[in-house]
Amino acid sequence: MTTDPSTPLPELRWSSASLGELGSAVVVHSPEDDTIRAASLARPVGEEPEVAAIGRCLEQMMERLEATAPETADREMNPLPTDRGAVAEAVAAYADGDHGAFDGLVVVQPGSEYRQQVWSALREVPAGETVSYAELAQMAGRPLAHRAAASACAHNLVAFAIPCHRVILADGSIGGYGFGGVTTKRRLLAREGIHL
Repeated sequence: MTTDPSTPLPELRWSSASLGELGSAVVVHSPEDDTIRAASLARPVGEEPEVAAIGRCLEQMMERLEATAPETADREMNPLPTDRGAVAEAVAAYADGDHGAFDGLVVVQPGSEYRQQVWSALREVPAGETVSYAELAQMAGRPLAHRAAASACAHNLVAFAIPCHRVILADGSIGGYGFGGVTTKRRLLAREGIHL
């Protein structure tokens, strides 16, 4: 599909669903092709209502997109909510316990060729299983690039769809997590039946 560069692309949309104590899963996507562009957790602070947490989360995601993928962010800095389409259905299914709900959807984020290989390998790790950073590096074709694999996880813009929470340290301990810290990672894994 080719597009005329003078024709503006459709505005981005977002979908969300509550994950209970984890907050809400929020996913930004392009509606014309159901491609996930960013995803994160919205967690209320104090007595803050859920809608305020989602708004703050969207603002942070759009800032990250503006910095790393300006051509995506330029489409619309204030995406509108939707509960229709494949992405919205996947978000609802994920909240209902279908941990593979995003597996069939296209995910696009900026990154080097190796990061793309790591993210692709991560999508092969099934729910309910974990891999170490060393195993992930091997899956991505560079067995000695443990740190580069960890860096790809740290720069992942699309939590859930590219499940970096399924990567743990070689000794079996949980390691870090950029979408809310170790407690969040532990809870995401527990949702999939993994208790570390």
